[in-house]
Amino acid sequence: MSTPVIIAVVVAVLALGWAVVVFNRFVGLRARAENAWSDIDVQLKKRWDLVPRLAEVVRAYAAHESGTLEDVTRARAEAGAGPAQRAPAESAVGRDAVRLLAVAEAYPDLRADELFRSLHEQLVDVEEDLQAARRYYNAVVRDLNTLRAQFPSVLIASAMGLRAREYFELDDPRQGAAPSVGEAFS
Repeated sequence: MSTPVIIAVVVAVLALGWAVVVFNRFVGLRARAENAWSDIDVQLKKRWDLVPRLAEVVRAYAAHESGTLEDVTRARAEAGAGPAQRAPAESAVGRDAVRLLAVAEAYPDLRADELFRSLHEQLVDVEEDLQAARRYYNAVVRDLNTLRAQFPSVLIASAMGLRAREYFELDDPRQGAAPSVGEAFS
C-alpha cells in the first residue's frame, strides 16, 4: 500500500470513530434529557396531587377560597406534554399554592392543623425537588443543544434528525421558589 492510501484509510477510520463517538454522545444526552423530563413530571404530579388536598383543607377554613380547586383543575387540563406547553399551567398551580398558603396566614387554627402542616411540608419538599429536577433537566438540555449546534457535530445531529430541546422555564422566576409564607409553619 502506498503512503497516500494509508493516510486516507487512517483519516477515514478517525472520521468514522469521531462520528461514532459523537453519535453515542447524542444518544446519551437525549436519554438523559428524557430521564430528566420524567423526573420533573414525577415532581409535577406530586404537586398536582398535593395542591388540591391543600385546597380542601383551606376550603374548610376559608369559604372564599373555594375557587382555588377549580383553578387547579382547569390548569391541569390546560397542561400540554412538552416544557413550553406545561410551563404556563405549572405557573398557575404554583401561584394557587402560594395563594393558599397566604390565606392560611389569616387562620391560626388552620396553621395549627396537623393535616395542613403535613401537606405544607410535603409541598415545600416537592417544590425543592422540582427545582432540582428542573435545574438538572435544563443543564442536560443546554449540553445537548450546545453539542447539536457546534460544528462539526451539527452534521451528525442533522443526520439523526435532532432538534433543539426546549428549556423548562417559568413565566415568573419567583414561581421557582418553594412556597413559603413565613416561619409560622416551621
